[in-house]
Amino acid sequence: QAQLGESGGGLVQADDSLTLSCIARARIFTYYVMAWFRQAPGKDREFVASIGRLGRTTNYADSVKGRFTISRDNAKSTVSLQMNALKPEDTAVYYCAATGRVEQPHTEIDMDWWGKGTLVTVSS
Repeated sequence: QAQLGESGGGLVQADDSLTLSCIARARIFTYYVMAWFRQAPGKDREFVASIGRLGRTTNYADSVKGRFTISRDNAKSTVSLQMNALKPEDTAVYYCAATGRVEQPHTEIDMDWWGKGTLVTVSS
């Protein structure tokens, strides 16, 4: 079982940067592949990025590739999402998620545990 809590959301201008953090309460953090998803107003929740158990493998949605970086600190049980060159279309609630079942998650059903989300608003 894992409990996840996101922080770092806020209101920023286009082209600004923002870093989201997620702290996990889990017996063994390295058991979990971690990911970020987001849900824009009126849209389905979508995959943003994932990182393997030891942080050696990462995957990104095409829409954020080259602008966002996912990382994890296993000693602190945290996962972060560095977001650069933000665009208004990045506006969404961002969710941290964990899975013990799927090595390279891409969809909601791949994930076992979810945080409550943090809102990122990018103004033009």
